[in-house]
Amino acid sequence: MMWRMDGEQGRRAVSGTTEASDLLAGVEMFAGLAPDVRTRVAAAAVPRTYRRGQLLFLERDPGDSLLLVRRGAISVFRTATSGERALLSVVRPPGVLGEVSLLDGAPRSASAEALEETAVLALARSAFLDLVRSQPPILDAVMRSFGGLIRRLTDQTADHVFLDLPGRVAKTLVRLAGDSRAPLVTIELNQSQLAEMAGGSRQSVNQALGTFANRGWLHTEGRRIVVTDVAALRRRAGMSDR
Repeated sequence: MMWRMDGEQGRRAVSGTTEASDLLAGVEMFAGLAPDVRTRVAAAAVPRTYRRGQLLFLERDPGDSLLLVRRGAISVFRTATSGERALLSVVRPPGVLGEVSLLDGAPRSASAEALEETAVLALARSAFLDLVRSQPPILDAVMRSFGGLIRRLTDQTADHVFLDLPGRVAKTLVRLAGDSRAPLVTIELNQSQLAEMAGGSRQSVNQALGTFANRGWLHTEGRRIVVTDVAALRRRAGMSDR
């Protein structure tokens, strides 16, 4: 009986590692690794789950792990001394977070909270650095990841200078929609969270959403925003058509 239980546990462990390895294959930072290397990385990662509203970490916490999102959604935000939040990004599968602190060893520069039931893989800093030493090609992917991060931060800074609030709302929605080609794109984000990301008041953002809804670009369903015309939002944000 005990042997059968151990066998079942072993099969579950193998299945979990295989699933984790498949997840890593979709993450730019790990996609270029050989399958056997990804399997070793997956075996070293620790699965964690979080309920909606639970904090994963806070600003100034030790940056001791890289998190890969398997399921759910995570908000990354900064908090002012007044307690006001500024939502920086929303990370969904197969996104990663915590890479900055992981490389420089400094405390977390932002906080993270589960927006819904969320599952992640946590890769310890020591395991990640061992991987970098043994697999030098991963440095290219890490540099690309950081390049993308810097470009996003540069774009956000420029947006606050050159775009009006409706334009920033439109661009935020386009970013949240991602690369989806579906005719309807559902964004699990309420107006308050969208206001944090766009850098405006909830009232002003609601007015912009109302204008977009009247033009047939989107509609709201409770805490959800359903985008029906991404191309129109791209044009309003001054983004080039694909």
